[in-house]
Amino acid sequence: MTRPQATSELLLEDESVRVTRFDFAPGAETGWHKHGMDYVITAVTDCPMLLEEPGGSRESMVPAGMAYKRAIGVEHNVINNGDKPMSFVEIELKKGI
Repeated sequence: MTRPQATSELLLEDESVRVTRFDFAPGAETGWHKHGMDYVITAVTDCPMLLEEPGGSRESMVPAGMAYKRAIGVEHNVINNGDKPMSFVEIELKKGI
């Protein structure tokens, strides 16, 4: 099954952080990727996610305005599992800060 791609917009990058906004149509995905930095996600909209991970898939709901942090090395594909557009801002934390 082919899914539409999420879109991303780099909002800020300097020596300490990279801030990117991700927008997903219903059913859109990031594609498989591995995070090279610790990161924080803040949901702009409610984010009903399907997370495909090496060990299987799981569902996660991140309400608008809420945030979570994950460590370097996370590997997954993030999919909008809802019927409305979803958006979040990702803040990657560069080492040495």
